[in-house]
Amino acid sequence: MKTQTFGRRLKTMLKVDARRMIASPLLWIMLGVSLALPILILVMTSFIGGAEAGEGMAAFTNVWQAIGSADGGMSMDLTGMCNINLLYFLATIFVCLFTGEDFRSGYAKNLFTVRSKKLDYVLSKTVVLFAATCGMFLCYFVGAMIGGGIAGLSFDAAAAGASAGGIVLCMISKVFFSLVFVSIALVFSTVGKHRLWLSVLGSLATGMLLFTMIPMMTPLNAGAFQVVLCVLGGPLFAAGLGALGCLILNKTGLV
Repeated sequence: MKTQTFGRRLKTMLKVDARRMIASPLLWIMLGVSLALPILILVMTSFIGGAEAGEGMAAFTNVWQAIGSADGGMSMDLTGMCNINLLYFLATIFVCLFTGEDFRSGYAKNLFTVRSKKLDYVLSKTVVLFAATCGMFLCYFVGAMIGGGIAGLSFDAAAAGASAGGIVLCMISKVFFSLVFVSIALVFSTVGKHRLWLSVLGSLATGMLLFTMIPMMTPLNAGAFQVVLCVLGGPLFAAGLGALGCLILNKTGLV
């Protein structure tokens, strides 16, 4: 009999969660939505015509506006609200749906009763859900390129106030910043458990408080400073909230 060390337990949990996620239609639906969303936004807004889509509503003129803004500010126009930052809320809903199914179906209760520990569960869920979120951001980026080409938008990064290197660093920052939203949703999922409405409501409400920070932390012309903050801050934030999630699971019932 092999000793069930922490590393072996975590490896097993990661395999189980990865298989369950890949087999779940929810993952592929979310990836499909992430791919189609920028195409629909860019193509549909291109029919508005002109630089103005109504008072205070500037239409997209550059494909990189679908990724973010270079000034790091939070604008309330079309380009500021309908960009890649929408994925943070889509990822939040995905985390709540996927984790809530564990408690609704009784899978979590059986898992904890038989062999798994709360820490293994939280760590595995964080890693697997973060990987899925990375896939959503990649799909959105590809969709933006397709939508921009169909809509005939400019691909000139300099016109958007950025560079090719800055856009790469921007995407890295956005991906790692998503760990914050994944961790928040996971904590509320441990609170709500099978009560999906409570998990989603709490996660989205908390995410709204952080939404204005996204353009500042992940501008289109991001540099090494923003990348370091997100690459280090995201995992640290996830570790803190992961510990809170374990505490909640240990102190509350599983139903």
